[in-house]
Amino acid sequence: MLKHLGIIMDGNGRWATQQGKKRTEGHLEGVKTTKRIVKKASELGINYLSLYTFSSENWKRAEEEVGYLMGLITQHLRREYDFYRENNIKVVHSGDLEALPPKVQEEIAGVQEDTQKFDGLTVNLLINYGGRAEVVRAASRLIKAGKTVTEQNMSEAMDQTLPDVDLVIRTAGEQRLSNFMLWQASYAEYAFSQKLWPNFTEDDLVTILKEYAGRKRKFGGYNEDE
Repeated sequence: MLKHLGIIMDGNGRWATQQGKKRTEGHLEGVKTTKRIVKKASELGINYLSLYTFSSENWKRAEEEVGYLMGLITQHLRREYDFYRENNIKVVHSGDLEALPPKVQEEIAGVQEDTQKFDGLTVNLLINYGGRAEVVRAASRLIKAGKTVTEQNMSEAMDQTLPDVDLVIRTAGEQRLSNFMLWQASYAEYAFSQKLWPNFTEDDLVTILKEYAGRKRKFGGYNEDE
């Protein structure tokens, strides 16, 4: 049973370019897709959904685009409270919170507080996130606490204590990790969609999950029938 799904949502800018629109319009369309996929994941009984929302490398983009993305995140976090409540969705954050603009920090803290008692799908928003940096933060937390650096302790010291990722989906035809949850996805399965994120549908998600259900996960071992 798939418990933890990770999605690298790629292709918003390319979608906008193909439509003859500004890249910012692609990000707005991507938000609409994200909401539909979150709802579908909740309906399917997935426990955890990690969404690569804004990587620590995305700061290299044009200032106008970065500013728009920060505004988009701010506007859509707590505004969707009714959606979270109706679907019993808990929202948490992974990433370097302190390096984000104060208003974004405030909204992230607010939505986590508002939804902390909901016990349905947990949506883990990766904002200003990089997998290597998270591993460094986890190791620093253990050292500060005087704890031994073990795999178990490292897992518990990550930004969020969540089960390992079972499946990672990446859209837009790209086939690379891009620093996504390197620790938690070390034994994940991967699925790649040619569709740009704004074009990704609930049916696409279901198709990938059905294909995933037929895979045999070995975790470094072997199957006796092979």
